[in-house]
Amino acid sequence: MAENETLECITEHERILQEIESTDTACVGPTLRSIYDDQPNAHKRFMEKLDARIRNHDREIEKMCNFHHQGFVDAITELLKVRADAEKLMCQVTDTNRRLQEAGREVTAQTEEVIRCRIQQRNMATTVEKLQLCIPVLEMYSKLKEQLESKRYYAALKTMEQLEKVYIPRVSQYRFCQIMAENLPRLREEIKEISMSDLKDFLESIRKHSDKVGETAMRQAQQHRTFNSAVAKQASTGHYTKPVYSLNGRTHTHTHNGLMMEEDSGEEEEADEEVLTAQDLVDFSPVYRCLHIYTVLGDRETFENYYRKQRKKQARLVLQPQANMHETVEGYRRYFNQIVGFFVVEDHILHATRGLVTRAFTDELWNMALSKIIAVLRTHSSYCDDPDLVLELKNLIVIFADTLQGYGFPVNRLFDLLFEVRDQYNETLLKKWALVFREIFELDNYSPIPVETEEEYKLVVSRFPFHDAEIEKQDFPKKLPMSQSVPQIYTQVKEFIYASLKFSESLHRSSTEIDDMLRKSTNLLLTRTLSSCLQNLIKKPHIGLTELVQIIINTTHLEQACRYLEEFITNITNVSPETVHTTRLYGLSTFKDARHAAEGEIYTKLNQKIDEFIQLADYEWGMAESDGRASGYLMDLINFLRSTFQVFTHLPNNNNDHASMSGKVAQTACMSACKHLSTSLMQMLLDTELKQISMGAIQQFNLDVIQCELFASSEPVPGFQGDTLQLAFIDLRQLLDLFMVWDWSTYLADYGQPTSKYLRVNPATALALLEKVYRG
Repeated sequence: MAENETLECITEHERILQEIESTDTACVGPTLRSIYDDQPNAHKRFMEKLDARIRNHDREIEKMCNFHHQGFVDAITELLKVRADAEKLMCQVTDTNRRLQEAGREVTAQTEEVIRCRIQQRNMATTVEKLQLCIPVLEMYSKLKEQLESKRYYAALKTMEQLEKVYIPRVSQYRFCQIMAENLPRLREEIKEISMSDLKDFLESIRKHSDKVGETAMRQAQQHRTFNSAVAKQASTGHYTKPVYSLNGRTHTHTHNGLMMEEDSGEEEEADEEVLTAQDLVDFSPVYRCLHIYTVLGDRETFENYYRKQRKKQARLVLQPQANMHETVEGYRRYFNQIVGFFVVEDHILHATRGLVTRAFTDELWNMALSKIIAVLRTHSSYCDDPDLVLELKNLIVIFADTLQGYGFPVNRLFDLLFEVRDQYNETLLKKWALVFREIFELDNYSPIPVETEEEYKLVVSRFPFHDAEIEKQDFPKKLPMSQSVPQIYTQVKEFIYASLKFSESLHRSSTEIDDMLRKSTNLLLTRTLSSCLQNLIKKPHIGLTELVQIIINTTHLEQACRYLEEFITNITNVSPETVHTTRLYGLSTFKDARHAAEGEIYTKLNQKIDEFIQLADYEWGMAESDGRASGYLMDLINFLRSTFQVFTHLPNNNNDHASMSGKVAQTACMSACKHLSTSLMQMLLDTELKQISMGAIQQFNLDVIQCELFASSEPVPGFQGDTLQLAFIDLRQLLDLFMVWDWSTYLADYGQPTSKYLRVNPATALALLEKVYRG
């Protein structure tokens, strides 16, 4: 067993040695580790084996050296021989190299110079090539600086774009190009700020100069209206219609429906009348420049929003009126000029910039402005009390509307507003004419108009349509039945119609509508203003019976003149009064009402005068016997009545209308006076404060009643039939007869019978008076 183990160990040591010999030194570790992992003291035996192996190799090396020793010695011997030749060769090579170096030193220097020149040439070529790439960039940048200095910002932006997209990318590796590229955004921002500053200056400037633009536009619109009026008269001859005003480079003309159409500009007939445009009055270059700049920079939307926002603010400022605008027409004119100027500029921007503002934006601004304008005009026009100012305001509104209509803005609401202004105008006219009428009435002498010559007669007839064949046949001097206020009133009514017509002009309304407006306003003048003045005149204390009678005659003539006023309106409007829905003048009812009021005032004043005389009565109710003659107050009263009724009888009676009118008024007044006198006398007898009456007083009272009856029977006013007027005193007469005769038996016997002698004596009245007489 020991031998077997020894053989195995020896075999294993051989294998390990072979591995050590054949294995790379870095991998010997695992092999050696296996020696120490075997049986104890195995490494000693391995060391022994290793020593034996080393000795074996040493013997082999020694054998090999002994075998090659002679060749080695021979080689050394040969090498020693070569050593001397090598040293000789080395000296020769060194000497040759020295001589070669000395001979090539000049060539080397020239070669280095050639190399340096070649490098310079290459550098110069490269430099030229690079400079050729850089010079256009520098030139473009220099051009950019010049454009900025000359404020050609739009061109500068185009130059920047070329620099960024074309030139700088070619030489982007150079530092100066990088600096340029970094500087371009800053320059763009500076351009944006400068252009926006220019735009702000433009907006401020256009706000200040809007009134000038508007003034020019409205003046040209007014000239155009005048021109159209002249052309309308020559339309039938086929004359050429020349172009009209333009403030935005476009020329307009009206069509038959009042709209504006564009036409090609033609040569003006008058060389000295140059048509101004918006460009002539306003420099729009800041807007175009800023718009182009922001468009190039890709920020157009920001610019559009800013511009529209600022213009909206300016529109609100323009639409704010001055507090005292209604006091003068210049205030309204400045207000309209600013608004027109604003929208003329916007219209030009709309057509010149293609998108900076849109039609929807301008329509929105106009609708907002129109509502504000109408509210302002409605408020301020209500403060106007001068018809001339209201008329000038109307003309301004018409020109204002026509001007803006020429630029495509709808103005129907402005013409609707004019109907409200027309009502205000009519009100101011009515107030003005009320003063005129009152002044005429105050200055009238209420006497028939005397005419001394034919010229005077023709002058009156030319002012008032008076025709009377009988009066025309009379010799001069003669009198016309009406007073001087009649032709004056008639003339003033015509003046009112003219004044009212002035407002209806240029309203784009038909003749029928204008005729209707004139008739309605004239009706208001007659039924309200003139009627009110007449009513106030009739009620004035200083107007006596004579004046009242003359007023009645005057109103009759004015009533008859109403048909001439209708003809007058027809002539100026060319609308036949037979046209359907034509308004009629209400002068008939107006003057009839005035006559009735005057008649009533006559009756009232007569009765008041009678009462004044009655108050002067001073009866001695306890007198024993009468004086035998009528009382003085009553005789004065009767004389007053006679003279008063003579005023009626002396009125011109050659005109049937006058005669019938004066006769009717006189009869009614006379009957009213007699009845009032009878009633007043009866009340005097029956006065409750009168306690006792003597028969002498009754006899005196009877004498006064007899005078009243004599007055009634004397026919103070012609036209009464029989004893109609005496019947006013029948109640008083029967009562006095009863007491004078003391015929109580007859009264009591016939009481209640239709044939009674004292049929008009009331028992209560008789009893009341009887109690007073008995007490006497």
